[in-house]
Amino acid sequence: MNKKKEIISYLAFGVLTTVVNIVSYVLITIAMNWDYKIATTIAWVVSVVFAFITNKIYVFNSKEMGLHTLTREFLSFIFFRSVSFLIDIGMMIVLVEWISVKDIIAKILANIVVVIVNYAASKYVIFQNSI
Repeated sequence: MNKKKEIISYLAFGVLTTVVNIVSYVLITIAMNWDYKIATTIAWVVSVVFAFITNKIYVFNSKEMGLHTLTREFLSFIFFRSVSFLIDIGMMIVLVEWISVKDIIAKILANIVVVIVNYAASKYVIFQNSI
């Protein structure tokens, strides 16, 4: 896949992952009336599973399904997504509790930063052998 097509594909699936994250978050906070930190955590788990599958197959065309490669990719993915989770929850706390930004606005801003960090990690570390 050429670089331009890869970036467009990543952004498209990044938008879908962000939608999965935000919709999950909204459903949990509004429908279930749970705390925004718990909702952020659950939304993160749901979106990470979605993102791993779509990034592996559709964005970075990692067709290798051997146990070793799949395990390495998944563990790397989880590690870097954990870093992005810390960015997400950290930004949420700073923006919501310290700066008094409305939580949904804070969630959108945090996700913009997370998408950029996740692309760099996926391209240059996680799926690097697939490119």
